[in-house]
Amino acid sequence: MLVEPPPVGAIAAVVRTALSEDRAGDDVTTQAVVDPGLGAHARLVAKEAGVVCGLPVASHVFATLDSGVEFTAQVSEGEGVDAGTVLASASGPARAILSGERTALNFVQRLSGIATLTRRYVEAVADTNCLILDTRKTTPGVRDLEKYAVRCGGGTNHRRDLVAMAMIKDNHREAIARQGQTLAAAVRAIRQHAPETPIEIEVDTLDELVAALAASPEWILLDNMTTAEMREAVGLVAGRAKLEASGGITLERVTEVAATGVDAISSGALTHSAPALDVSLEINFED
Repeated sequence: MLVEPPPVGAIAAVVRTALSEDRAGDDVTTQAVVDPGLGAHARLVAKEAGVVCGLPVASHVFATLDSGVEFTAQVSEGEGVDAGTVLASASGPARAILSGERTALNFVQRLSGIATLTRRYVEAVADTNCLILDTRKTTPGVRDLEKYAVRCGGGTNHRRDLVAMAMIKDNHREAIARQGQTLAAAVRAIRQHAPETPIEIEVDTLDELVAALAASPEWILLDNMTTAEMREAVGLVAGRAKLEASGGITLERVTEVAATGVDAISSGALTHSAPALDVSLEINFED
């Protein structure tokens, strides 16, 4: 599958931060015991089955440390692989490969883990028209990479930030009520403030759903509802707004939730709870 990666500038910024955090340019072990002229050939190998993501980031890690490192991906981003698959190779100065090893692996393992978990959710709803969405529950500073990983897993990105979409959540609803305003008035205010911005209203009950629907948002989020309540909500809305289910959506439950007829299911677990995919770097040194 062809997935558009984050902008190079976004990758470069995250890589610089990660290398600085690891102080890779001052690697005392490698600089003390590895000759600058020693070459190496390395392979990134999947130790378990999963969906690959993050190879362009790993490539940028090594290139940032030494432009002489040649990095070649052996599989495509978003490709499912078996244990033992060689994901990429890197050849060049041994110092750069050794100093960048952990940072490169951290990115590939983390992003591949997100892509792998997302693919499981997507496959679980494959017989429906329901989208699997991510959330803003991402690691600070690497949101663009983690949302890219969701796309590699076949998921769909929800709003990237607080500008991409207006969302009236429960705390906003309380603030609106305290100010003596209605949801309809709040929606009108948003449309006046940001005319091109889609609006979503979060509801916890079917009564709140009726009020939200009257305000005419593009989306309504059904938060922590039972499967029966979601099914009833789909009937009540009857296509007048898109419905997103969220809250307590586990992999075991996602299929039955999708069967209610909601348009999308969002899960913070895609990014905040995905286990890292086991990937190792095997190095051979040149004489």
